[in-house]
Amino acid sequence: MRNNEFAWITYLFVILFIALMIYLVYFTIVRADTFVNSPYNQRQDAFAQKVVRGQITDRNGNVLARTDVAEDGTETRVYPYGSLFAHVVGYSDTELGKTGLESVENFELLTSNAFFVEKIQNEFNGNKNQGDTVVTTLDADLQQAAYDALGNNKGAVVVMEADTGKILSMVSKPDYDPNNIYADWETLNTDEENSPLLNRATSGSYAPGSVFKIVTTLAYMRQDSNYSAYTYDCSGSITMDNTTIPCFNNAVHGFEDLRSSFANSCNSSFANIGLSLDIEGYRNTAEDLLFNSSLPSVLDYTKSSFALDEESNTAEIMMTAMGQGETTVSPYHMALITQAVANGGTLMEPYLVEQVTNYTGTEVRRNVPKSYRRLMTSEEAAQLKEYMSAVVSEGTGSVLSGRSYTVAGKTGTAEYSLVDGEKTHSWFVGFTNVDNPELVISVITEGSDGSSDGRAVDIAGTILDSYYN
Repeated sequence: MRNNEFAWITYLFVILFIALMIYLVYFTIVRADTFVNSPYNQRQDAFAQKVVRGQITDRNGNVLARTDVAEDGTETRVYPYGSLFAHVVGYSDTELGKTGLESVENFELLTSNAFFVEKIQNEFNGNKNQGDTVVTTLDADLQQAAYDALGNNKGAVVVMEADTGKILSMVSKPDYDPNNIYADWETLNTDEENSPLLNRATSGSYAPGSVFKIVTTLAYMRQDSNYSAYTYDCSGSITMDNTTIPCFNNAVHGFEDLRSSFANSCNSSFANIGLSLDIEGYRNTAEDLLFNSSLPSVLDYTKSSFALDEESNTAEIMMTAMGQGETTVSPYHMALITQAVANGGTLMEPYLVEQVTNYTGTEVRRNVPKSYRRLMTSEEAAQLKEYMSAVVSEGTGSVLSGRSYTVAGKTGTAEYSLVDGEKTHSWFVGFTNVDNPELVISVITEGSDGSSDGRAVDIAGTILDSYYN
């Protein structure tokens, strides 16, 4: 009997030991960075006592954030570009905390890999070591172009490389100046109309409008192998079960196949397609594209939502199929979907940090491109690419045709109610150099009145022109 008790005690300790090892492995691989960078980790204060916070630069060495040290030792965090990188770089303040890359890369910025002899000398002399430099994937010139192109519009821009996932630009407006974050804190936090602290690129939650037709088209392709034979005669609207869906500006598109329905962004046709879909399969396709799911992102973000289920009525289905209803998505998420299309169906894991170096430029670590998940087959991606090319060559995105670079994409408008009536958010998602995709772009402007300075497709064109010309 005593031997049995000893055996059970031994088994218990073995199980506890194995559980501890599993947790330690999990913590090291999954949770360590989160814990280290947590604002509640008091060890950070100890790091800051011995290390001058390192720089953040763009990919070309332009300084986006630095710490100036006065003669009396006072340290001031400085952002040379002011509001230009406000949301993606964020701010670091001893009282207000940290956001953006200042938060994500906090541990690296408070770590010094200076030459060990120098560190010994600093320790002996009572001086701080210089923190490491975070070299981002961001491009200051492209960021400036996106910022200028967005103008006074509320909205966001995301630009990334199609084959690597590197994020080259991320702009959100309205914005703020991180140099003045403490002085402006109360004003920024009480401005509910503009929400300047909100990173609309990752945390903005919008009706996708017609850019969601990418999702609807993919669902239809998966459910009907004869999708190329699809036809629809558009009379300017469709009415089912007392619900009428008009085409944008009540346009009459006439006889269409799936390609022209997509290129012309025909709401009636897509409402018709939506009614033909198996809802469970539709939902599965949306979730394959990361709706209702976590996104690969180092920055805070809002999950996108696909709300249709078996209980959804005709009106909800038709509205969803054309990108309205309860469906919501962020500009960042639409950039990820577009990147997967451009990259043959595979989503590359997006990243914002190219490398970390010590303050002299010696490399400490480097990030490399890696696949995150296959969202669709290469055949599906190729077909969607063809349809998105038609948008520019003959459809709603024709303003982007005939340039020094080729573009494939999808325009979108999403209606919402204001006190003064109906206005729309304007969308554009797309990629350049269609045969060998290079840049992926996602643009949204809030409350567009249809003028060229508020249309997302025109803004996208201005940004891309600055890059290629």
